[in-house]
Amino acid sequence: MRAFAIAYLPETEIIQRARVRGVDIGTYDTTPSVGSLLRYLTHLIGATSIVEVGTGAGVSGLWILPAMSSKGLFTSIDDEIENAKLAKQAFDEAGIPNARYRLITGNSSEIVGKLADSLYDIFILRKSNEIFENVENAHRSLRPGGILVIDRALMGGKVADPTQRDEDTVAFRDAIKVIREDRDSWLPMLLPVGDGVLAATKVQQQ
Repeated sequence: MRAFAIAYLPETEIIQRARVRGVDIGTYDTTPSVGSLLRYLTHLIGATSIVEVGTGAGVSGLWILPAMSSKGLFTSIDDEIENAKLAKQAFDEAGIPNARYRLITGNSSEIVGKLADSLYDIFILRKSNEIFENVENAHRSLRPGGILVIDRALMGGKVADPTQRDEDTVAFRDAIKVIREDRDSWLPMLLPVGDGVLAATKVQQQ
Protein backbone atom coordinates (compact mmCIF):
# COMPACT_ATOMS: atom_id res chain seq x y z
CA MET A 1 0.00 0.00 0.00
CA ARG A 2 2.78 2.44 0.95
CA ALA A 3 4.76 1.70 -2.22
CA PHE A 4 1.65 2.12 -4.37
CA ALA A 5 0.84 5.47 -2.75
CA ILE A 6 4.42 6.74 -3.19
CA ALA A 7 4.40 5.77 -6.87
CA TYR A 8 0.97 7.33 -7.48
CA LEU A 9 2.48 10.66 -8.58
CA PRO A 10 5.88 9.90 -10.11
CA GLU A 11 8.56 12.57 -10.03
CA THR A 12 9.65 14.27 -13.22
CA GLU A 13 13.11 13.64 -14.65
CA ILE A 14 14.16 17.10 -13.49
CA ILE A 15 13.12 16.33 -9.91
CA GLN A 16 14.85 12.94 -10.07
CA ARG A 17 18.09 14.55 -11.23
CA ALA A 18 17.90 17.15 -8.48
CA ARG A 19 17.34 14.39 -5.92
CA VAL A 20 20.40 12.49 -7.15
CA ARG A 21 22.54 15.63 -6.87
CA GLY A 22 21.32 16.07 -3.31
CA VAL A 23 22.22 12.49 -2.43
CA ASP A 24 25.68 13.05 -3.89
CA ILE A 25 26.44 15.85 -1.41
CA GLY A 26 24.56 14.28 1.50
CA THR A 27 21.77 16.85 1.86
CA TYR A 28 18.16 16.04 2.77
CA ASP A 29 15.34 16.46 0.27
CA THR A 30 11.66 15.93 0.90
CA THR A 31 10.24 12.56 -0.11
CA PRO A 32 7.97 12.23 -3.18
CA SER A 33 4.86 11.76 -1.05
CA VAL A 34 5.60 14.86 1.02
CA GLY A 35 6.43 16.79 -2.14
CA SER A 36 2.99 15.97 -3.53
CA LEU A 37 1.42 16.99 -0.20
CA LEU A 38 3.18 20.35 -0.31
CA ARG A 39 2.01 20.86 -3.88
CA TYR A 40 -1.55 20.01 -2.84
CA LEU A 41 -1.54 22.40 0.14
CA THR A 42 -0.10 25.17 -2.03
CA HIS A 43 -2.90 24.81 -4.57
CA LEU A 44 -5.59 24.21 -1.94
CA ILE A 45 -5.13 27.54 -0.17
CA GLY A 46 -3.95 29.48 -3.20
CA ALA A 47 -0.61 30.20 -1.53
CA THR A 48 1.30 33.12 -3.02
CA SER A 49 4.00 33.49 -0.35
CA ILE A 50 5.84 30.41 0.94
CA VAL A 51 9.05 30.10 2.94
CA GLU A 52 11.03 26.99 3.76
CA VAL A 53 14.01 26.38 6.04
CA GLY A 54 16.13 23.64 4.51
CA THR A 55 16.59 24.04 0.76
CA GLY A 56 18.21 20.69 0.07
CA ALA A 57 18.89 20.37 -3.64
CA GLY A 58 15.67 22.16 -4.57
CA VAL A 59 13.37 19.13 -4.76
CA SER A 60 10.61 20.64 -2.62
CA GLY A 61 10.72 23.86 -4.63
CA LEU A 62 10.25 21.89 -7.83
CA TRP A 63 7.08 20.39 -6.35
CA ILE A 64 5.77 23.67 -4.94
CA LEU A 65 6.51 26.34 -7.56
CA PRO A 66 4.31 24.94 -10.36
CA ALA A 67 1.34 25.04 -7.96
CA MET A 68 1.85 28.71 -7.08
CA SER A 69 0.43 31.56 -9.13
CA SER A 70 2.81 33.33 -11.48
CA LYS A 71 2.77 36.28 -9.05
CA GLY A 72 3.74 34.12 -6.07
CA LEU A 73 7.15 34.18 -4.36
CA PHE A 74 8.90 31.11 -2.96
CA THR A 75 11.65 31.79 -0.40
CA SER A 76 14.10 29.05 0.56
CA ILE A 77 16.65 29.46 3.37
CA ASP A 78 19.67 27.25 4.01
CA ASP A 79 22.93 27.37 5.92
CA GLU A 80 24.88 25.87 3.00
CA ILE A 81 25.76 27.76 -0.17
CA GLU A 82 26.18 24.48 -2.06
CA ASN A 83 22.52 23.64 -1.47
CA ALA A 84 21.42 26.96 -2.91
CA LYS A 85 23.60 26.39 -5.97
CA LEU A 86 22.01 23.01 -6.59
CA ALA A 87 18.52 24.44 -6.12
CA LYS A 88 19.31 27.22 -8.61
CA GLN A 89 20.49 24.60 -11.10
CA ALA A 90 17.29 22.61 -10.63
CA PHE A 91 15.05 25.65 -11.04
CA ASP A 92 16.95 26.72 -14.17
CA GLU A 93 16.49 23.24 -15.65
CA ALA A 94 12.76 23.50 -14.94
CA GLY A 95 12.58 26.90 -16.65
CA ILE A 96 11.43 28.70 -13.50
CA PRO A 97 12.02 32.47 -13.74
CA ASN A 98 14.38 33.98 -11.16
CA ALA A 99 11.69 36.47 -10.12
CA ARG A 100 9.55 33.66 -8.70
CA TYR A 101 11.94 32.60 -5.95
CA ARG A 102 14.58 33.75 -3.48
CA LEU A 103 17.45 31.54 -2.31
CA ILE A 104 18.95 32.87 0.92
CA THR A 105 22.03 31.42 2.60
CA GLY A 106 23.43 32.13 6.03
CA ASN A 107 22.48 31.43 9.63
CA SER A 108 18.94 30.18 9.06
CA SER A 109 17.71 30.97 12.60
CA GLU A 110 18.88 34.58 12.34
CA ILE A 111 17.31 34.96 8.90
CA VAL A 112 13.99 33.48 10.04
CA GLY A 113 13.95 35.91 12.95
CA LYS A 114 14.03 38.82 10.49
CA LEU A 115 11.14 37.67 8.28
CA ALA A 116 8.11 39.92 8.03
CA ASP A 117 5.10 39.45 10.32
CA SER A 118 1.82 37.90 9.12
CA LEU A 119 3.00 37.58 5.52
CA TYR A 120 3.42 33.93 4.60
CA ASP A 121 0.77 31.42 3.60
CA ILE A 122 2.92 28.33 4.25
CA PHE A 123 6.03 27.98 6.43
CA ILE A 124 8.08 24.78 6.06
CA LEU A 125 10.68 23.61 8.59
CA ARG A 126 13.10 20.70 8.12
CA LYS A 127 15.92 21.44 10.55
CA SER A 128 15.88 20.45 14.20
CA ASN A 129 18.36 23.07 15.41
CA GLU A 130 16.60 26.02 17.04
CA ILE A 131 13.29 24.29 16.30
CA PHE A 132 11.35 26.00 19.11
CA GLU A 133 12.58 29.47 18.15
CA ASN A 134 11.79 28.73 14.51
CA VAL A 135 8.27 27.54 15.37
CA GLU A 136 7.68 30.79 17.27
CA ASN A 137 8.95 32.81 14.32
CA ALA A 138 6.81 30.75 11.96
CA HIS A 139 3.73 31.65 14.00
CA ARG A 140 4.71 35.31 13.88
CA SER A 141 5.41 35.26 10.15
CA LEU A 142 2.35 33.28 9.06
CA ARG A 143 -0.88 35.05 8.25
CA PRO A 144 -3.91 33.95 10.28
CA GLY A 145 -5.03 30.65 8.78
CA GLY A 146 -1.56 30.03 7.34
CA ILE A 147 -0.01 26.58 7.58
CA LEU A 148 3.13 25.43 9.36
CA VAL A 149 4.64 22.23 7.94
CA ILE A 150 7.36 20.35 9.79
CA ASP A 151 8.91 17.93 7.32
CA ARG A 152 10.71 14.91 8.87
CA ALA A 153 8.63 15.48 12.02
CA LEU A 154 8.79 11.77 12.93
CA MET A 155 12.39 11.24 11.78
CA GLY A 156 11.29 8.16 9.85
CA GLY A 157 9.82 6.59 13.02
CA LYS A 158 12.49 7.51 15.57
CA VAL A 159 10.32 10.15 17.26
CA ALA A 160 7.71 7.50 18.10
CA ASP A 161 10.35 5.32 19.80
CA PRO A 162 11.02 6.61 23.35
CA THR A 163 14.36 4.79 23.46
CA GLN A 164 15.70 7.10 20.73
CA ARG A 165 17.32 10.00 22.58
CA ASP A 166 19.63 11.65 20.06
CA GLU A 167 19.49 15.45 19.88
CA ASP A 168 17.54 15.73 16.60
CA THR A 169 14.93 13.16 17.60
CA VAL A 170 14.34 14.72 21.01
CA ALA A 171 14.03 18.18 19.46
CA PHE A 172 11.34 17.09 17.01
CA ARG A 173 9.56 15.00 19.67
CA ASP A 174 9.36 17.96 22.04
CA ALA A 175 8.38 20.38 19.28
CA ILE A 176 5.38 18.42 18.06
CA LYS A 177 4.26 18.00 21.69
CA VAL A 178 4.47 21.74 22.34
CA ILE A 179 2.50 22.51 19.17
CA ARG A 180 -0.18 19.97 20.09
CA GLU A 181 -0.62 21.51 23.53
CA ASP A 182 -0.64 25.15 22.37
CA ARG A 183 -4.30 25.19 21.36
CA ASP A 184 -4.50 28.96 21.36
CA SER A 185 -1.89 29.13 18.59
CA TRP A 186 -2.16 25.99 16.46
CA LEU A 187 -4.65 23.50 15.06
CA PRO A 188 -2.31 20.58 14.23
CA MET A 189 -2.38 17.16 12.64
CA LEU A 190 0.39 14.56 12.42
CA LEU A 191 0.70 12.40 9.32
CA PRO A 192 2.80 9.23 8.82
CA VAL A 193 3.80 10.42 5.34
CA GLY A 194 7.41 10.29 4.16
CA ASP A 195 9.55 10.71 7.27
CA GLY A 196 6.55 12.15 9.09
CA VAL A 197 4.76 15.48 8.59
CA LEU A 198 3.21 17.81 11.12
CA ALA A 199 0.81 20.31 9.56
CA ALA A 200 -0.64 23.01 11.79
CA THR A 201 -2.89 25.94 10.94
CA LYS A 202 -2.23 29.22 12.70
CA VAL A 203 -5.31 29.86 14.82
CA GLN A 204 -7.06 33.16 14.21
CA GLN A 205 -7.40 35.02 17.47
CA GLN A 206 -10.98 35.89 18.44
